[in-house]
Amino acid sequence: MSTVLVQTLQFVLALSLLVTIHELGHFLAARMFGIRVDKFYLFFNPWFSLYKRKIGGVEFGIGWVPLGGYVSIYDSREKLYDQENSLKERVKQAKAELRKAKRSGNEAAVAEFCDAVATLEADIERIKGEQRTLAPEPNELRAKPAWQRLIVMVAGVFMNVVTAMVIYAAILFSWGESYLQNENVVHGYTFSEPAKELGFEDRDRLVAIDGETIDKAEDIGMTLLLSEADRNITVVRNRDTVTFTIPMERLIAMREKREFAGMYTPIMRPFIIDSCSNESVKALGYMSGDQIVGVNNEVACSDETIRPALAAHRGESVNVRVLRYEADSLGVVRPNYIDIMTPINDEGQIGIALQESAPVEFTIKEYGLLEALPRGVKLGTEQIKSYWDQLVMMVNPDTKLYKEVGGFLSIGSIFPKEWNWLVFWNITALLSVMLAVMNLLPIPVLDGGHVLFALYEIITRRKPNDKFMEVAQTIGFMLLMLLLIYANGNDILNLFK
Repeated sequence: MSTVLVQTLQFVLALSLLVTIHELGHFLAARMFGIRVDKFYLFFNPWFSLYKRKIGGVEFGIGWVPLGGYVSIYDSREKLYDQENSLKERVKQAKAELRKAKRSGNEAAVAEFCDAVATLEADIERIKGEQRTLAPEPNELRAKPAWQRLIVMVAGVFMNVVTAMVIYAAILFSWGESYLQNENVVHGYTFSEPAKELGFEDRDRLVAIDGETIDKAEDIGMTLLLSEADRNITVVRNRDTVTFTIPMERLIAMREKREFAGMYTPIMRPFIIDSCSNESVKALGYMSGDQIVGVNNEVACSDETIRPALAAHRGESVNVRVLRYEADSLGVVRPNYIDIMTPINDEGQIGIALQESAPVEFTIKEYGLLEALPRGVKLGTEQIKSYWDQLVMMVNPDTKLYKEVGGFLSIGSIFPKEWNWLVFWNITALLSVMLAVMNLLPIPVLDGGHVLFALYEIITRRKPNDKFMEVAQTIGFMLLMLLLIYANGNDILNLFK
């Protein structure tokens, strides 16, 4: 199975699950308050549906446009809306005929179509008046008090938040939690060339970013790159504490060039010499305590990288770089790098014995059900805060994060190329958080817009003006479409970069 197909299947499965849960929230809340629901759809279904079935007066179905889903709540004004839309189409046709008549100079036809347009527009105003005055039926959403409508609107977001927390708890219960604590990386990190251009050096031990310690090694990149200002970095370098500043512009450039992949790698076990096995090796210049940090002009600071590098040059002589700490004339111990041309034997070895050093180990925690639940809630809460902070940064033009907004291709690409249930559920939980936060944005047509209007009504005890609501919904829809076009347009442009 192709990697693209695997990623697509994971994306569709996650999206289907999260959309269904989101709409289920609206559906259950509506039914709880006795509100009639006509349709429950996964994906949108203009013109036709892939599947539909009526159960208990509700049409359940699957559409063919995978951009979300919807719950259609009964509104007794629907027939009037349909009449209005039909009349608007007739007005368009009449105006088109009127323009033709004017061009041809047919005065009788001009008068006829002017009267037709005026009559149709009067009918539209009459229909709109009926819409405003038509009393709601008891099982309509608009017949319910504002607090009930608020609950119906926020129920989808609530379900997505709970879903994320439940998924995190289930992951912890099933797989536990495995991570590398930054403070345990006592041998430091190796860095990519773009990271070195920022000021890092191989074997740096990261102490703090902007004075804040970093708990997990995996969080270093995110903390660095999601920046609204210069970053002040504190590291231990060659036994000294060093502080340097990374300008925000350089971090932004790294993000834009997508140079952050592999920017740092923990050194799990250093390659430190204990003794030489024979005099010929000692004669090359090796000493006890030397740490090998490079092979054949390539950085290699850990056991798992040095051994393969040496094995690749069996029977050859290669340049081996060692780090040696020596005291200067004032007795100050300083690092000294020495290059030694070294023959590699047929076993891919130099002929040295290594010092015993405990490897850096991952922290592994296992959780029982009662432990996993509160931890899942905490992880979900942390992800909500993190994603909200990213959205806030996105509207700050100085961060240029808006340039990296992605659509469906970007979301699909974060899934692994081979099916991995642990990774799949982690990404699904993150997407659930993203869906919840995005839906809470105060944009009309999104849940957050409806929540805003309901809160306004609760506070002021007045419903927003119908004309204002109509204009707000139109503007909100246009904003949402523009955002979708922009995000997916970025994806398409990135394909050609």
